[in-house]
Amino acid sequence: MQQFHATTILCVRRDGKVAIGGDGQVTLGETVMKSNAQKVRVLKGGAIVAGFAGAVADAFTLFDKFEEKIDRFPDNLPRAAVDLAKEWRSDRVLRRLEAQLIAADAKHGFVLSGSGEVIEAEDGALAIGSGGPFALAAARALLRETQMTPREIVQKSLTIAGEICIFSNTNITVLEPDR
Repeated sequence: MQQFHATTILCVRRDGKVAIGGDGQVTLGETVMKSNAQKVRVLKGGAIVAGFAGAVADAFTLFDKFEEKIDRFPDNLPRAAVDLAKEWRSDRVLRRLEAQLIAADAKHGFVLSGSGEVIEAEDGALAIGSGGPFALAAARALLRETQMTPREIVQKSLTIAGEICIFSNTNITVLEPDR
């Protein structure tokens, strides 16, 4: 059975600021089912941004679980991320989820996956999904060669990815924490 898949999330941190963005495309196999999906959110009263790629229903389950972890460890994003990854890897139901999650605040950014990985960005840029490698390459170049803000880098990089990846589009949403 095919699942709906959401692709291409990019998160960029620079100079104490963070932005996350996602394209709007959701596919079922080789068919575009939706072009304006919202795959990024601001969480924890505006302090954390998060986005998902992969099977849509699975991603919503992960968002719910991640919000529980944030409530449990309110001022400790690394601890919430590690705790989610541990539960995701050990729980029989969660382990079958086919999605990835990016979560970030002004100090940290992580990619979380079902096999228990918690990857922190070493250069301020994280990307997931089919168009993720294209967006990540563009973001790294812009981080190195420009003084653009995280929001500008996310917008430009996702546009580039949407022009290259057939599973991405240029209907982009970019969010920043409220605080």
